[in-house]
Amino acid sequence: MLAFGLVYLFWGSTYLAIDIAVQSIPPALMCGLRFSIAGAVMLAVCAATGRQVRYSARQIALAAVVGILLLMGGNLTLSWAELSVPSGLAALIISVTPLWFLVLDSLLLGHHRISTRGKAGLGLGVIGLLVLFWPELKATSALGRHELWSSLSLLGGSFSWALGSVLAKRWQSGMDIFSATGWQVTAAGATNLLLAWIVGDFHHAAWNLRGASAVLYLIVCGSWIGYTAYIWLLEHVPTSKVSTYAYVNPVVAVFLGWLILHERVDRFIVAGSAVVVLSVILVTSAKVDTKAEGMYEKQAEAQAIEAG
Repeated sequence: MLAFGLVYLFWGSTYLAIDIAVQSIPPALMCGLRFSIAGAVMLAVCAATGRQVRYSARQIALAAVVGILLLMGGNLTLSWAELSVPSGLAALIISVTPLWFLVLDSLLLGHHRISTRGKAGLGLGVIGLLVLFWPELKATSALGRHELWSSLSLLGGSFSWALGSVLAKRWQSGMDIFSATGWQVTAAGATNLLLAWIVGDFHHAAWNLRGASAVLYLIVCGSWIGYTAYIWLLEHVPTSKVSTYAYVNPVVAVFLGWLILHERVDRFIVAGSAVVVLSVILVTSAKVDTKAEGMYEKQAEAQAIEAG
């Protein structure tokens, strides 16, 4: 129960921490610092505990591509979107990621066909997103339109996240899961720092205790504690139970955003979140054949990097 609590609380709270961090530290720089430090420590721990960290250039390159898809395409997009989108709403939109998994797994890996329950989950997910987007779709002001495009970008980010996870399985690099994660996170951190340098983020950062504390929280609680608890759960608890974080974390994020940042929770968010959470439950509980079960376990492991 303690491990579940750590994953639910810390991963659900990362959306709030990101919202606080990007208020003073530009997204690319924030992600670069966060992932560079977290990845370097992960690799150091792997080396200190006897895990293999030296691999061929091809294996490291493939890990880097996966890390960039996950933590630039996915997490950097989330960080940028939270400049204008409330953290709770962002978490709800990101929670449709399992729907992308279902589609990409079927198209790229062909391990299973989408079941009737899965199709129902996909349909409900689309309806839930329309409900969540409705206020922005009706908005006529420039601010409302900007929030709409930022919200829509989260769908692209969640697609990139799912694509990176599926490719990680398809390529079968043969790397140790902890070492592979370390290389993915490190590569994403370095690439984010390069982007931050190109766009001039270093000159726009306002270094203060609030922003630095949020980044530190993301590294320690999101990456190290949350990730370790998640891996422990994967080894001791059925994957179907571990996957419940996908629909618990958005609830935690909405609550914390409302409590600490006083974010709005209107009827559209309540209704849309209920539909989205139901769609995710349908998808994650859909029956999968024997060949696909290993795929979903690997996806679950790959998703652990989300809070990295």
